[in-house]
Amino acid sequence: MTSLDDARDRLIFALDVEDEARARALAAALRPSVGTFKIGLELLMRGGMELARRLTDGSALFIDAKLHDVPATVSRAVAQIVDAGVPVRFITVHDPVEAAVRAAAGRAGILRITVLTSTPPSAYGGEDALTRAVVARAVEAHRLGAVGVVCSPRELAAVRAAAPLLQCVTPGVRPTWASVAGDDQQRTATVTEAIRAGASHLVVGRPIRDASDPSEAARRVVEEILGALDPS
Repeated sequence: MTSLDDARDRLIFALDVEDEARARALAAALRPSVGTFKIGLELLMRGGMELARRLTDGSALFIDAKLHDVPATVSRAVAQIVDAGVPVRFITVHDPVEAAVRAAAGRAGILRITVLTSTPPSAYGGEDALTRAVVARAVEAHRLGAVGVVCSPRELAAVRAAAPLLQCVTPGVRPTWASVAGDDQQRTATVTEAIRAGASHLVVGRPIRDASDPSEAARRVVEEILGALDPS
């Protein structure tokens, strides 16, 4: 039977906010329900890893840097992240994966971005073609040493079939009770759908952040994760 702690560990909250004060308030309020806090480009551009250090309070961090550059530059960037003295669980890269893995040296898991969830299937000529692209990138990521990939809920089953050992970190999760204004995500699913399709972790931002009671919203997501893992 899955424990509540196991379900909590699967929830990654996206700290996609404009300033440190709001990020600190959200992190403090949500820590009882959130396993990992994701710090993306918005906060990284504001304060970098020094800000991340102030935010963590011991919680695991997901540095969503989406690195994509020549190998030497990506290696140095990853080294800066893992040398910053904060508990980094994941770092995202587009390419080169192998250089990032070497630089992380086991101190953080490298996740490869496959196809952003804001990308419509039409950009690849249809859903099947997009799924094939995601699977190909996932298989290569596994070969190059990444611990996992970031993919939308729509491709989870195919990635799981092709690379079952990879962790699948899934954004674009929309609880049935949440309303997201101006949603730019194209390939989404509910909490239950994503977990049952094979997500190892769910990235949830706006449905929690913009709720009237973010703490309650996070608690409800964890309960849904637990229910999806133990449907009986």
